[in-house]
Amino acid sequence: MPNPSSPATTSQRITKNSQSRRFLQIVAVCLFAITMLGANSPAKRFDKLGHQLVCQCGCGQILVECNHVGCPVSPVMLKELEVQTANGLPDTGVLNFFIAKYGPIALAAPIRGGFDNVAWIVPFAVLVLATLGVALLIRFWKRRNDSLLLAAPGAASLPPNSLEDRIRRETDYENWGDRP
Repeated sequence: MPNPSSPATTSQRITKNSQSRRFLQIVAVCLFAITMLGANSPAKRFDKLGHQLVCQCGCGQILVECNHVGCPVSPVMLKELEVQTANGLPDTGVLNFFIAKYGPIALAAPIRGGFDNVAWIVPFAVLVLATLGVALLIRFWKRRNDSLLLAAPGAASLPPNSLEDRIRRETDYENWGDRP
């Protein structure tokens, strides 16, 4: 039986570890290559940009999904998109072409950057400010209500528990017959 601490066993273990590590690296590179196949293909880019544009026929649908029967605008826009992507313009250049021709309403969502960040930030800011406003309003009303209870006539002379007892006595149904 070989000694587990012998140099031959240790070198075999190191060789086996390096082989398994190399195998895992090859598998990882292959998986990465397979997932990246077609990532930059013109068809995927056309589809991606087509989903960022809105058909201008009035249907309000995404350009590549416009199913408006006899749509006069979508074939023209799709042809323009095909020409712009074939020219090699970057994505922002293609989108800017459509903004220049049809206006900013041609975009399905505002471009992130510049003044258009307002369209992304304002709704969340309004939500946060409205929540804070409601919390402050409730706090103000609660304080005002507490100060009104304490400022009621005779409330200063009675401890808070006796004021609650007085309210219960005056509103208790069984004691209604005892009133003058």
